Amino acid sequence: MPLTLLLLFHILSPVLAWLPVEDWESGNVTTSGGGLECVCSVFLPDSTFPADRVQHMQQVTTDLRLEVEIHMNKLVHYGGKLDIFLGELMDLTVRVAMLESSPDNYIKLDFELLRIELREFEALVSQLKDSFNSTSPTLDSLYTEIHNMTLIVNQLETFDKSNLEVIRIEFAKLQKKLDECQQEQEFVEPDIGNCNHTGIMRVNKPVVFQLNAHLNPGYQYGGWGKDSKPVRGYESMYWYGAYSTPSVYEFYLYSNYDKLLQRSSFTHHGLPQGYEGTGNNYIVHGNTVYYQAANPFRMSKLNLTSSLYSHRQITKASERFTYMYSPNQFLDFSADEKGLWVLYATEEAMGKIAIAKIDEKSFGIEDEWTTNAFKPLVGNAFMVCGVMYATRPGDLKTEEIYYSYDTKTGEEKYMSIPLQKFQEKFVNLHYNPTDQKLYMYNNGYYVSYSVRFNKE
Repeated sequence: MPLTLLLLFHILSPVLAWLPVEDWESGNVTTSGGGLECVCSVFLPDSTFPADRVQHMQQVTTDLRLEVEIHMNKLVHYGGKLDIFLGELMDLTVRVAMLESSPDNYIKLDFELLRIELREFEALVSQLKDSFNSTSPTLDSLYTEIHNMTLIVNQLETFDKSNLEVIRIEFAKLQKKLDECQQEQEFVEPDIGNCNHTGIMRVNKPVVFQLNAHLNPGYQYGGWGKDSKPVRGYESMYWYGAYSTPSVYEFYLYSNYDKLLQRSSFTHHGLPQGYEGTGNNYIVHGNTVYYQAANPFRMSKLNLTSSLYSHRQITKASERFTYMYSPNQFLDFSADEKGLWVLYATEEAMGKIAIAKIDEKSFGIEDEWTTNAFKPLVGNAFMVCGVMYATRPGDLKTEEIYYSYDTKTGEEKYMSIPLQKFQEKFVNLHYNPTDQKLYMYNNGYYVSYSVRFNKE
C-alpha cells in the first residue's frame, strides 16, 4: 500500500471509528499507470449542538409545570369548598333531627313568624292611615282585626299544631284586604294642576326605565322627561338629550313613551355653533327648550316649532357655584303648576340659591327670592306649586329632600324625605305638573318617581 494511503488512513481512523457503520459510504479502487490506488469517500454528519431543540424542550417543561400548578390550586380550592358544603350539610342534618325529635319547636317558630308579620301589618296600616286625607272605616276595621289576630295567636300558641292552619287561613284573608287597601291608596287619581296640599309627603320608589337612547353608559350628562306645558296634539311627547361631557348641543323628541323605549325619535334638533349650552338642568316647557348657553353665559330658549332662539342675561347669577353632582350647572330651569322658574346662586348671597320667576312672553325676570340653601352642598333642586325643594346626599343609593322654601309665604322648612337613587350620581332632577312626577337622569339611566302630597 502506498505511503500516502497509509498516512491518510492513519489520520481518518479515529473519525471512522466514531462514525456509525451505516454512515460510511462505499469506496472504489482505481488503477493509475499500472499501479493500484484506493479512493475512500467518507460522509461526516452535521455535528452542531442542537440548541434550538433544547430551548424548545425547556419552554415545554415550563408550560407543563405552570399547568400542573394551576390544577393543584384548583384542587386546593375545591377541597376548601367541599369542606364548607360538608359543614352546611351537617348543620342541616342536625336541624332536621331537632325538628323530628321536637315538633313543638317547629310550632313555636311558626307562631313567632306570625307575630312578626302581624307587627309588619300593623305598621303598614298605620302608614296607610297617615297617607289618607280623612279617616277610613276600612282601615279602622283592619286595625281592629290585626289587634284581635294578635290575641288569637297568643291564645292558640298553647294548643296543638292543628290550630295553626286556622290562623293561616285568617292570615290569608287579612293579607288580601291589606293588598286591596294598599292598591286603592296607591292608585288614587292625582289632582293634576291643583295645589290643595301642604307640600310633599313622600316620594315613591323609583321606576328605572332603561339605559339612555345611545345605549352607552358613558353618556352620564343629560336629561329626559315630558313637556311640562304641552301644546295640543303633543301631550304624550317625551324629550331626551345626553352627552359624554357637561355640554348641550342636541335634543331628541319622541311621540310617546313606546317610541322613547324603541329609541325611535320623530325629530332631532342640533344646536348650531355659537348656540351650544353647558350644564344639564334644561327642560321642555310649551314646546320650547330652556337651557343654559355656554358663551356668553346666559339663559337661552329654542322654540321646537319655529327653531327660533332667544337669549337673556341674568347679571346676578354667579358662574362660581354649581350643584354637587353637576359641573357647570349655574342656571337650573324648572316648571310647576305656577309657571316657569330658574334657580341660580349669587355672589351677594355667598352661594345661596336664588329663585327667579320667568315671564314666558318677555323672557324676563318677574320676581326673585333668596333662600338659605347653599348650592355647592345641594344635589339638585326643583319647584312644586311655587315651593322650591332642595336635596342632599344621604348615602350611595339615597338622596334626601331636606329643605323647602315657599315663594308665596317666605316660609322655610327642614325635612327628611328619602329619595332612592338608582346609582350614586345624577345631573338632572325636575318636577312635571302634568303627571306629578319627578324625572331624574341617573348616571345614564331614565328614572322617574311618583310624588305624594299632604292633603289639606
